Amino acid sequence: MLFPKYNKSIKGNYLIDKKTKHLLRRIRTNQIAVIHHTDIDEIAAQGLIEKKVKAIINFSPSFTGSYPTLGLKKILDRKIPVFDVKNQTTHLFPKIPDQNKVEIDIVNNIAYFESLPERIMVEIEPCTIEKWEDLFKKARQNLENELGRFINNTLEHALKEKDFFLKPLKIPLLKTQIKGKHVVVVVRGTDYREDLSAIKSYIEDIKPVLIGVDGGADALLEYGLIPDIILGDMDSVSDQALRSGAEILVHAYPNGYAPGLKRIYDLGLEAKIIPSKGTSEDVAMLLAYEKQAEIIVALGTHSHMVDFLEKGRKGMASTILVRMKIGNKLVDAKGVSKLYHPQVHWKSLSFIGLAATTPILAISMINHDMVRLLQMMWINIKMIFM
Repeated sequence: MLFPKYNKSIKGNYLIDKKTKHLLRRIRTNQIAVIHHTDIDEIAAQGLIEKKVKAIINFSPSFTGSYPTLGLKKILDRKIPVFDVKNQTTHLFPKIPDQNKVEIDIVNNIAYFESLPERIMVEIEPCTIEKWEDLFKKARQNLENELGRFINNTLEHALKEKDFFLKPLKIPLLKTQIKGKHVVVVVRGTDYREDLSAIKSYIEDIKPVLIGVDGGADALLEYGLIPDIILGDMDSVSDQALRSGAEILVHAYPNGYAPGLKRIYDLGLEAKIIPSKGTSEDVAMLLAYEKQAEIIVALGTHSHMVDFLEKGRKGMASTILVRMKIGNKLVDAKGVSKLYHPQVHWKSLSFIGLAATTPILAISMINHDMVRLLQMMWINIKMIFM
């Protein structure tokens, strides 16, 4: 039997939202998530798992096989039933009430949504590991073609946008002092928890300026760290984070239009806008660079094709341009947790490190560039061995 935990049907209260990240802010344990999310990404999958949803009904294909993403597999591995709505009934999504009861007939593959004047019926099909594996093979085979399109899009838009990123960013007057300090930019990307845990002792030692990009602010709060700045379009950060006392910068379109401001004002908070092209994490790194940060540590940021395709972006032009601009100050901590070796502790190397660096320290006293190089080396050594 496909769902041994259930007899003939799955019943419960549901919550519906076209944007999964908005639904995750409202849904409760044991509710059924009704979404409209093509190729469920890993962050959305992790959020649904953590909310302990009873089941998921998706009005878009949970995995198309157009590129390799593991979101659906993560959910299925946790034994959470996932159903995709068949094409002929996907048009019913807007007619379904925001929240009510639903019954999923797992024998006849039909979902019945309670509504007035009558129930709404949609045809569904269960997602299985076997189907996912078949589509994943297809995705791997299609990877070269997808990468080609991604590169072409990136280069095309990079040429169009380069003049914008050559100019200084328009930054409002900030309360937070950045000049000469280390800055950690936190994005809630893949493995952000593990990576944040890996560099927490660095954060406690150096006390850098902490910039949470949207939900990255909540990631910091999870570890008892208060963001100094929250930057983003404000669509995936919690009210709790926004009320943490951080300086709030709303990422606006280049013309100054900032839809995220409304939410801030509705909460009775103050914010400034920062108009720019690119993603909010690009803007956060540019902000640190323009304000003369000594070192910029990026954690959880999006850096490769699958990352961007999962966000619905067909290229990464702005990210390439920004990293070209700030490169000598950037330390990318994404995936640093995978370098951790339990049998080695960085403190055990302190005497060796001291002996080896004594002559270098002497040189560094008269060479500012050597000081910066040593700082960069020390950060990377701590990330590997702590």
